Amino acid sequence: MSDLTEDTFFNGAIKVLQDRHGYRFAVDAVILSHFIKSKPGDRILDLGTGCGIIPLILAIRNPGIIISGVELQSVLARLAKRNVKENNLEGRIRIFHLDMKLLSREIIGGAADLVVTNPPYRMARSGKVNPNEQKAIARHEIAITLGDLINVAHRMLKADGRFATIYPAQRTADLLSAMRDSRIEPKRLRSVHSLPEEKGKLVLVEGVKEGRRGIVIDPPLIIYEEKRRYSRELQEMLTL
Repeated sequence: MSDLTEDTFFNGAIKVLQDRHGYRFAVDAVILSHFIKSKPGDRILDLGTGCGIIPLILAIRNPGIIISGVELQSVLARLAKRNVKENNLEGRIRIFHLDMKLLSREIIGGAADLVVTNPPYRMARSGKVNPNEQKAIARHEIAITLGDLINVAHRMLKADGRFATIYPAQRTADLLSAMRDSRIEPKRLRSVHSLPEEKGKLVLVEGVKEGRRGIVIDPPLIIYEEKRRYSRELQEMLTL
């Protein structure tokens, strides 16, 4: 049996290879990709790109953007490069196998208009760490802390560039504080709920480098309707 699975998403628009036993992307990557507003000509950087799912979605949704994905883990970086090739997007997406702390604007060809990341959600010493190293690094702040990651985003962004992420709702204060510490002002927030009556599970946050204070709270995103069917909004996301 192959160690990779092959799946198609978004009505066949994207083909994605993933490690059968390693870290696999979840619906939060899809949600984050649709939270982002890009325009033709934008240079976008995805920090911790994994199998490359966010660059793939963004590239399909907006043919006019150029995307760089950075991934520390060699297996995932190779997989991301293969996914880019399988989807015939080599001219628009570049994958770099690199520690993001070593990243420079020169490597990606200039300052980014937008930095996006679906970062590790858990602090290094919190909870049980998965024995699978690939999953552990993707889920815990082992290779990089939240503060260091946002510092990288600030360094890579152009003046007034935007930063977007998705994060556990219970760590919202940590996220907003780290953004302000790195001089990325939170400007837009949207909570994500499994069901309308349940507490927020995740938050989507967008900030602006050196931006003025003031934040807009968007209406919440509901993932499921009755009988655990995806909501209409999420179904639309899954069809691009």
